[in-house]
Amino acid sequence: MDQMWANRAASAETAITRRHLRRLWGLPGTQLGVVAWPATGRHRRFGTWHYWWQAHLLDNLVDAQLRDPKPERLTAIARQIRGHRIRNIGRWTNDYYDDMAWLALALERSGRLVGVGRDKALDTLADQFLSSWVPEDGGGIPWRKQDQFFNAPANGPAGIFLARYGDRLRRAQQMADWIDETLIDPDTKLVFDGIKGGSLVRAQYTYCQGVVLGLETELARRTTDERHHQRVHRLVAAVAEHMAPDGVIRGAGGGDGGLFNGILARYLALVATDLPSAGTEDDDARRTARSLVTSSARAAWDNRQTVDGTPLFGAFWDRAAELPTATAGDAQFVDGAVNSSEIPERDLSVQLSGWMLMEAAHTVAGDESGPVPAGERD
Repeated sequence: MDQMWANRAASAETAITRRHLRRLWGLPGTQLGVVAWPATGRHRRFGTWHYWWQAHLLDNLVDAQLRDPKPERLTAIARQIRGHRIRNIGRWTNDYYDDMAWLALALERSGRLVGVGRDKALDTLADQFLSSWVPEDGGGIPWRKQDQFFNAPANGPAGIFLARYGDRLRRAQQMADWIDETLIDPDTKLVFDGIKGGSLVRAQYTYCQGVVLGLETELARRTTDERHHQRVHRLVAAVAEHMAPDGVIRGAGGGDGGLFNGILARYLALVATDLPSAGTEDDDARRTARSLVTSSARAAWDNRQTVDGTPLFGAFWDRAAELPTATAGDAQFVDGAVNSSEIPERDLSVQLSGWMLMEAAHTVAGDESGPVPAGERD
């Protein structure tokens, strides 16, 4: 089973490599993911590039290197990091705290787990999150600079990063407590999107659940506070009940939404492998998380299309993928978010989620015995 998922993850990686990876502007030592396939000239010139999609591409490359270490992939990781900074006009930061948190997570894992690090970048990004904490305004950290929308997709990944990097565990705990006190639906126990002007933004997205699971699992590993275990138990059960019909994680289309289900799969896998086991409730949560990842991966694989021998995943893992065309409408950036292409499968985000899911399935298949010690996987 472990080898089957390794093979499927490798096929997903090959698909991304062939269809999406290119040098940035022809510059040596660079790489980014073209945001659509089939691509237009504008896509291939990286007129559009989507900062946070590229961060998840980097995170997936780290997953692949852990699965099957290769010198050439280390080179690809270094090229991806260099390409990201150059395309971002020589900076690591932008105006969106959620974007920066995704990059911080990927860079931290790259440095710690595979030895391709950027310590100055991590310090720069950490300062962004620490200085933007504004409980006096109702947060949390905001979604973007000069904004009063405080949401789970910024605080969750920033909290995971701060739990892992340096001596910042206390702030990570404060972020987790803020989410738990402010954004939990009393009926379903799922995580709401955020709060703005004192009013809840009541949308419930799969990736909001994922980042909170990731944060609470990290804190369960690094503290002796039982409340973090309890929150993981509660949220895993809520996801299984409300966000995974027939055991398959719900899709959210293309554009930015193409990454939502993959992010939830990543952090369910973290629960399955790394939640410390102190009793039956921990074991049950880990077992449920593993089952959701595996069931979703089976469905996504069974419903894939095949292009030149490699998989093309659907935006919705419980239904057949649709082959995209170059004439279908492009994804559009509107008010801080990327809307879906006319055929969602065209978007890099959707294919990254499929690859992320295959890596997650490989991880949980290879870890049936129990959680690993802190710092060895995540």
